[in-house]
Amino acid sequence: MTTMNETSPAPQPAEHAADSHDLIRVQGARENNLKDISVELPKRRLTVFTGVSGSGKSSLVFGTIAAESRRLIDETYSTFVQGFMPNLPRPEVDVLEGLTTAILVDQERMGANPRSTLGTVTDAHAMLRSLFSRLGDPYIGGPTAFSFNIPTTTVGGASVTESGKKNVVKQVVYLGGMCPKCEGRGTVSDLDLSQIVDESKSLVEGAILVPGYTADGWMVAPYKEVVPPDVPIGKLTKEQRDDLLFGEARKVKVEKINISYEGLIPKIRKAMFSKDPESLQPHIKAFVERAAVFQACGVCGGTRLNESARSSKIKGLDIGEVAAMQVTDLADWLRTIDDPGAAPLVGKLLHLLDSFVEIGLGYLSLDRPSGTLSGGEAQRTKMVRHLGSALTDVTYVFDEPTIGLHPHDIQNMNNLLLELRNKGNTVLVVEHKPETIAIADHVVDMGPLAGTGGGEVVFEGTVDGLRGSGTLTGEHLSYRAAVKETVRERSGVLEVRGANTHNLQDVDVDIPLGVLTVVTGVAGSGKSSLIHGSVAGGEGVVTIDQGAIKGSRRSNPATYTGLLEPIRKTFAKANGVKPALFSANSEGACPTCKGAGVIITELGFMDTVSTPCEDCGGKRFQASVLEYRVNGLNIAEVLDLPVAEARAYFADGGAKTPAAASILARLEDVGLGYLKLGQPLNTLSGGERQRVKLAMNMKGDGGIYVLDEPTTGLHLADVENLLKLLDRLVDAGKSVIVIEHHQAVMAHADWIIDLGPGAGHDGGTIVFEGTPADLVAGRSTVTGEHLAEYVGG
Repeated sequence: MTTMNETSPAPQPAEHAADSHDLIRVQGARENNLKDISVELPKRRLTVFTGVSGSGKSSLVFGTIAAESRRLIDETYSTFVQGFMPNLPRPEVDVLEGLTTAILVDQERMGANPRSTLGTVTDAHAMLRSLFSRLGDPYIGGPTAFSFNIPTTTVGGASVTESGKKNVVKQVVYLGGMCPKCEGRGTVSDLDLSQIVDESKSLVEGAILVPGYTADGWMVAPYKEVVPPDVPIGKLTKEQRDDLLFGEARKVKVEKINISYEGLIPKIRKAMFSKDPESLQPHIKAFVERAAVFQACGVCGGTRLNESARSSKIKGLDIGEVAAMQVTDLADWLRTIDDPGAAPLVGKLLHLLDSFVEIGLGYLSLDRPSGTLSGGEAQRTKMVRHLGSALTDVTYVFDEPTIGLHPHDIQNMNNLLLELRNKGNTVLVVEHKPETIAIADHVVDMGPLAGTGGGEVVFEGTVDGLRGSGTLTGEHLSYRAAVKETVRERSGVLEVRGANTHNLQDVDVDIPLGVLTVVTGVAGSGKSSLIHGSVAGGEGVVTIDQGAIKGSRRSNPATYTGLLEPIRKTFAKANGVKPALFSANSEGACPTCKGAGVIITELGFMDTVSTPCEDCGGKRFQASVLEYRVNGLNIAEVLDLPVAEARAYFADGGAKTPAAASILARLEDVGLGYLKLGQPLNTLSGGERQRVKLAMNMKGDGGIYVLDEPTTGLHLADVENLLKLLDRLVDAGKSVIVIEHHQAVMAHADWIIDLGPGAGHDGGTIVFEGTPADLVAGRSTVTGEHLAEYVGG
């Protein structure tokens, strides 16, 4: 018998069966190019997936693990809701065990809703509205009174209770903060009349500049009946001019035929300006972009808020002025608020803003439209949202979170990934940067090559094990570029004087020509503002960025590069039929999916989902068209070839097509040998899109090439190939200007322009100009310190 004074060992908790599920098991994965692979991923750990572009990383992480998690979650909805949803196909895999809810934090741009801002997508603005409703002077109402998404409304009416009592409500005002003029958008759109009508000409001389409105055509004929056709527009009477531009819809007779007449402005607004610009033909889209002008709303000054919302202030500032502050300044301002009642709210908002600063977004402001954030900024913004989440034991999936980050900022990003893991979550990261691979608990290296040469797990284990594994990633993990001993001589300079776009502080700089110039600096220091604001758009300048390639989901590398044209002709000639049969956008299209290969289901309450067409199996063509072959392959099989294989196919033999082979050679030169010819353009990463554009412009007439972070999405081994390509451009007499964070590109430069010292208003100045060797020797900037560390200087 034990007495009170005696001690006995505390009972050890028995091993619980629930604790044994500590792995995500994948067996027999065959999605896309995966070759029946099996992996075991530890839960509540950080796993990094590496390998060359196209080796199968995304197919395993996004196409298999995350896709199955989403499919299983969809099955938890009621039968009624599932009836409105498409049946997501089960990924090609034998066994998936131990899955948890997957949250994708990708690089997709945020929805460009005109009222969506950085503050609204992160709840920072909601907290700010609550703060102003409590402390704002004078008091004007609850949080909705400060919301630019809610208009002020006046309500009147009557209601009857169950007991029969009648309540009459007379003119009750519900306060909202929306500016009535711009409806909370901050900008108002107008049309530039000078781009639509040439006032010095008459209708018969071609006064209407709208595409399709030729002087002798039917589109202009009704206007000739309404106003004198031979009088210059500027000399018409006010009534005639108003009738021409804004006349009401009616019928007029043209050569004894009744034709509908409507003023030119309302007519083109409906026909062109109300449509999605991406759906318009290129020449019409160009006209729309020229003629539509957006300017700050004159009533609210671009703040989106009405006069009432702007009248209430805290410490002399209204909510619009506070939202326009740089995040770092806003955090400093919040720390000056000393009100016990609002302390919890202020503390929560400060925690959110400090997360922005940690993740390298302290230079943004809460009123920044979310649609203007870059892919990397959008991904980091989504990450901030999840950091405050109460969820644990979920799987976070990241797609190259270090994109757009200076080496200085990558350490902060790593800390946030580790913070998510330490909360008890499984973190899966697809990444190429050695700094992020180094913090992994577990590494899965895919390869050995891209496309059909990949799809295998070539290493699985620790980072130290990867270094000694002998794989392509392992060999390059410790690779350090050396600074060039000799640099090229410049052939001239491009003078930039008084540059003040965004945060630039009247920058004067001479950009050397005939050499490889790298522009660097921390995120938000003004690199893009300098180059895109002062260099891009100039005569002879070819700008190749990571923006979306204009085209629908039907577009692919074959259609975008013009490759499909010679391929169709080759098929038509070999089979004695029309070329149009070999276009999925023309006569050869599958009638069910209209040649798209997928059926698109748009759900108002969820993401749009695409499922493969069941009739053509996603091949996009009619069955009869697939009977025609060239050298043993039909058109769908050719479009399924990777660039490298297609180049060999069209180089000689029965399918020899020199025009196709030369385009394919350029795509292979920029490191896209693994890309399939028929892969939809909207599935390409930012880096892949940029390299497709680079391939298209390599034979251009431009003398200056501007590239924006061309190493995005490139494996360490592929960076060397990119540098060789840039060297070839410079050796051919071109000037190459690269905005880049990758130290290997900096070390290879002939000249470096470093901006800083910080981000936002702490940046915007030139902190170094010179050779990489001088930057390393001086170590005078943040970039210099990191480059010196990288090259071992």
